[in-house]
Amino acid sequence: MARTYRLGPGTRAVNWGFAAITRAGVGASCRNILTVRGRTTGRPHSTPVDVIEAGGHRWLVAGYGPSNWARNARAAGEVTLRRGRSSRRYAVTEPGPSEAVPVLRRYMAQIRVTRLYYDAAPDSPDDAIKAELPRHPVSS
Repeated sequence: MARTYRLGPGTRAVNWGFAAITRAGVGASCRNILTVRGRTTGRPHSTPVDVIEAGGHRWLVAGYGPSNWARNARAAGEVTLRRGRSSRRYAVTEPGPSEAVPVLRRYMAQIRVTRLYYDAAPDSPDDAIKAELPRHPVSS
């Protein structure tokens, strides 16, 4: 059974550390700071995320399960990704399962720390990966 993500003091500290090094432009090249307008407050919220590149697109995956940033991105329709001094705004769209399954599979293979939050593995059949999409939305 997949683990449930909990945002406690330790996780907040790790996120703060990853955010600091990403703002400085160092660390994993896939890591970015995602900023999105809150769906109820309208205020900007930022969090470190890992971006997967596939098929000429940049993809966001809620690797730890349904998250506020994913819900906010869906409601706002756009996000800003920042790494170091570089910042760019993107429109957010959700692909169909046929396009999302290979992206989610690639994410699971590359971002190994999130594997505990899935019931499927990167080498699972497409149907098992497709079953993960409601809990781990994929956006381009």
